[in-house]
Amino acid sequence: MVSHNTGINIFVNTVGGKWKGLILYFLSQQSIRTKDFYSLIPGITQKVLTDQLKQLERDGLVQRKLFPEVPPRVEYSLTDLGQSFVPILNIMCEWGNTYALARDIEKDGQIRCSHEEKKA
Repeated sequence: MVSHNTGINIFVNTVGGKWKGLILYFLSQQSIRTKDFYSLIPGITQKVLTDQLKQLERDGLVQRKLFPEVPPRVEYSLTDLGQSFVPILNIMCEWGNTYALARDIEKDGQIRCSHEEKKA
């Protein structure tokens, strides 16, 4: 029997899906409070955001910090392992921009690849 537990499958299973890339992208910029994700990622539901953050935390890419305040404040940030994914996010962003240009797909201007910011 052939095992499909290969590097590419592990990669896709860990960071694949509609929202994980955006969550990781925004966390690569700064720590984010739970409520701030909703303005950064319009359309994401509370359940999906919670599930995605829990999965990323379980997989060791994101850490959750609870501040003992009233009301409680929760912030998410990348772990060292999550930081190691940032160069891959940048490559994904560059490829997506190239693909969008080739296929004449309109892009949302909110996301800037790291090299685009350095040029600006």
